[in-house]
Amino acid sequence: MKELMIGNAAVARGAYEAGVKVVSSYPGTPSTEITESIVKYEDVYVEWAPNEKVAGETAIGASIAGARAMSCMKHVGLNVMADPVFTVSYIGANGGLVFCVADDPGMHSSQNEQDSRHYAKASKIMMLEPSDSSECKEFTKLAFSLSEKYDTPVFIRLSTRVSHSQSLVEICEPEKVELKPYVKNIQKNVMMPANAISRHVVVEEREKALREFAETTPLNAVEDNGSKIGVITSGVSYAYAKDALQDKVNYLKLGMVYPLPTNLIKEFASKVDVLYVIEELDPFIEEHVKGLGIKVKGKDVFSLLGEYSQNLIKKVVLNEEVDAFAPQNLPKRPPVMCAGCPHRGTFYVLSKLGVTVSGDIGCYTLGAVAPLNSVDTTICMGASVSAAHGMAKARGEEFNKKLVSVIGDSTFIHSGITGLIDIVYNKGNNTVIILDNSITGMTGHQDNPTTGLTIRKEPTKQVDLVALCKAVGVDRVRVEDPFDIKGFEKAVKEELEVNEPSVIIAQRPCALLKTVKHEGYYTVNSDKCRSCKMCMKLGCPAIIFEDGKAKIDPTQCNGCGLCVKVCPFTAITKGE
Repeated sequence: MKELMIGNAAVARGAYEAGVKVVSSYPGTPSTEITESIVKYEDVYVEWAPNEKVAGETAIGASIAGARAMSCMKHVGLNVMADPVFTVSYIGANGGLVFCVADDPGMHSSQNEQDSRHYAKASKIMMLEPSDSSECKEFTKLAFSLSEKYDTPVFIRLSTRVSHSQSLVEICEPEKVELKPYVKNIQKNVMMPANAISRHVVVEEREKALREFAETTPLNAVEDNGSKIGVITSGVSYAYAKDALQDKVNYLKLGMVYPLPTNLIKEFASKVDVLYVIEELDPFIEEHVKGLGIKVKGKDVFSLLGEYSQNLIKKVVLNEEVDAFAPQNLPKRPPVMCAGCPHRGTFYVLSKLGVTVSGDIGCYTLGAVAPLNSVDTTICMGASVSAAHGMAKARGEEFNKKLVSVIGDSTFIHSGITGLIDIVYNKGNNTVIILDNSITGMTGHQDNPTTGLTIRKEPTKQVDLVALCKAVGVDRVRVEDPFDIKGFEKAVKEELEVNEPSVIIAQRPCALLKTVKHEGYYTVNSDKCRSCKMCMKLGCPAIIFEDGKAKIDPTQCNGCGLCVKVCPFTAITKGE
């Protein structure tokens, strides 16, 4: 039986068919749906971990205990997981151990275009890269068996288009995989220096075996179309190239992108007059090919930036234009906080007060865009707290009286707590605003330790943010409603004046939660509207300015009422 699946769901299916027992992840677009899809397989233990490092360590522990285990993340999440990843390369795997990492060329939902293939090379861990949903499933199944065969973790590298595009997948019965025996092995599993030295030797021997495997595995396949033009490619770039070039070139499709083959590439190159490497982001394959002394066209004719397209590839390789692949002239739709978003009240107040805002990763990053223009910095998860501490230490007390950090509830649990501890321990004097919208919003409403529910919606202990902040030494902790504009403004002013660390928990649920009951919509009385545009300063997508007056689109308005609180002329009232 075949089923139409997105790539992420196919990875989940492959893991299930391979007999995975434990899956621990942290949500991050474009990888999130892998873990969400595994939830439907009830005999698999699945969890959202507080961050990627914890998720990776949980999967590693399960592997050591003899279970097939997996952890999934986006590319910047791999940065967080890097510490245990490099060490488990030395330890290896007992039960099959797979790390799924989804890169984001084009930065659809990310702060950089990092290429995760470098992690495979640096950590000396095998990496497979599927190009469609069918391969997502098959490569994932194979990854678990290769992990156990070569005593190694295995990376599955995805990208946004592979993760979220659909193709047919063959559905098979899951394998009956027993737990591997657990045997205490200090030399293998305890990575203190003396043991690590000997394990490094094992890693290098394994690397040699994997390089030999790369030469013969069907994962790396030649398609000989009798052409004198050769293309070496992998992943979604292979799909683009096939669409654009069809059978006019020969292909070396690399399903295993680390380690890369040597003899196979040399043989392929020897049969063509012109050789191209087509790969998004960094010249990872290209540099390997050039290192073999082979002349190749790569980033000299293709871009280091963003996503590729069929039209681009056809133009470069065949010098032909194809209108069918040309993007349409669609109207631009910049991202914006939703109508009724609880963060809008927070940023309206912060913008009004003119404070410096150290921002973080989440929906609330959109507080940086017009008309709020409120966020000054965004670096990575948790950095809003730590960076503000550094800013205050650099510029002194007066600067600090106009400085706040903003961080979401899930992101605070992920990596904001340690920054807050740093402020307290090192006698800082920062104000941190935790934007508690009762969910992990940006990645599609995943539960987290502050919601009191597991990934399967089972009730569990709920982290008390007030008690947590007090436990690390913050005496001034208060909960405020960001839609109480006057009260919230008063709270921010008061906390900025005190000479000690403080936390404001801006607590209001995400407007898109099913538990949030919408109350109709609001409308503008054009006779009362004085065209002052105060409501426009909120940046609500439901409010427009037309014919010299503010208007509210009833199809977008959800009746949050924030605009009523900023209109000085009571021109906004409840609609019928």
